[in-house]
Amino acid sequence: MKALAVRRIDPFRIEIARQHPMRTRGLIYANSKIERTLDDNVLQQVANVATLPGIIGPSVAMPDIHWGYGFPIGGVAAFSLEDGIVSPGGVGYDINCGICCISTRLSYEDIGSRMDRLIASLFRNIPSGVGSSNKGMEVGSKEFSQVLTKGARWAVKRGYAPDEDLDAHEESGCIQGADPDCVSRKAIERGQPQLGTLGSGNHFLELDRVDMILDREKADAFGLFEGQVVVLVHTGSRGMGHQVCDDYVHSMVSAASRYGIELPDRQLACAPVKSREGREYLSAMACAANFAFANRELITFLVRQTFEEFFKKSYGHLGMQLLYDCCHNIAKMERITWEGSEVTACIHRKGATRSLPPGDKRLPVRFARTGQPVLVPGDMGRMSYILAGSDNASETFYSACHGAGRLLSRHEAKKRSRGREIIQELLRKDIHAMAASRSTLAEEIPDAYKDVSDVVDTITGAGIAKAVARLKPLAMIKG
Repeated sequence: MKALAVRRIDPFRIEIARQHPMRTRGLIYANSKIERTLDDNVLQQVANVATLPGIIGPSVAMPDIHWGYGFPIGGVAAFSLEDGIVSPGGVGYDINCGICCISTRLSYEDIGSRMDRLIASLFRNIPSGVGSSNKGMEVGSKEFSQVLTKGARWAVKRGYAPDEDLDAHEESGCIQGADPDCVSRKAIERGQPQLGTLGSGNHFLELDRVDMILDREKADAFGLFEGQVVVLVHTGSRGMGHQVCDDYVHSMVSAASRYGIELPDRQLACAPVKSREGREYLSAMACAANFAFANRELITFLVRQTFEEFFKKSYGHLGMQLLYDCCHNIAKMERITWEGSEVTACIHRKGATRSLPPGDKRLPVRFARTGQPVLVPGDMGRMSYILAGSDNASETFYSACHGAGRLLSRHEAKKRSRGREIIQELLRKDIHAMAASRSTLAEEIPDAYKDVSDVVDTITGAGIAKAVARLKPLAMIKG
């Protein structure tokens, strides 16, 4: 492929012109500040995705884009069900890595000087870190199959969550088509002990204060008010999802060759959506995604339980309602509008959030007038945002950004953090942090990420989503 021809379309969009062997153009959402964070490698990944068979519309990238395995993180692509493909690299190793937000009736003043004690209680009750397990929530093989096929519905059936939580989940907390027979024994063995655990890396549990309301009507509908304490939980399918991805990446390298698919990068290994290999991957991926939905619901249960013990009140009295739970890494069959027609496509979102507009029939009644909540966490030291889907999101196949997006590799972040006391730096900002590993704190320093405000300014400026509220971090757990 020749040098890429890149041009700015408007203040919020950059285009990569189509050239052989690309089947379509690339479209990156980036304002001038985000543009300065883009490098040639990540632009090339956007172009590489555009070469894959059956792609519909452009190869899209969100403003939190950074280099990933095969697809860029922040990448979105739609593929035809007739001649398109499905690619494990287009979902990623942490299948249904996602985030949920638990609202409360508490204000910052209700916790005040007890913030360090509350985060310590959460740290004690919710296992976190590399290889963490939760023996109290481990289930047998037969029950685990129910987790993989039912997702959050399993957690509700077992009494860990109320029925109304399901309306606050993407796909009601269950991806259809899950088949445990398509999941390797190794993946199941890795996943079984890890239900109800936070994990490591960029996964976190965070207490935030609603710092500013940006859309009063939508905030009221979401149950948000200034000064309110909310809880964000960011984690995914843990070792199980990693193993599912690893299993199918290797098998799809040969599958792509058998189906005559030429790959500009072996990490884009794929198979036709309607092939046996494609169907089996989607069934295994759905199992891992459902594990992740159940996992976040169990952590929500542990958060509610901890708050009950700490405040000596029921979680209902404390107003601990699940605002929303959404996927960041997923491939799903969805109806999209393209060139004036509605079609069903296999939408890959890798480091991107579904963003349905007001009136979309897939939304529960609660969000019919507002659009879907879109949760956009920042780094440890800066703001996070709650957005809502907009009608213009049809141009991104109803997708929006998912976070700040890395600027530095984990190795470079560790290098820059040498000699620094990260916990003390955060305390000086009135942010309490606890971590299972000092190494994780070093990898997750705020400097390692883009400023999430630039990401949000881009996605709202382009009309893809609307800003509802800004959150300020108060305390957090890192794995």
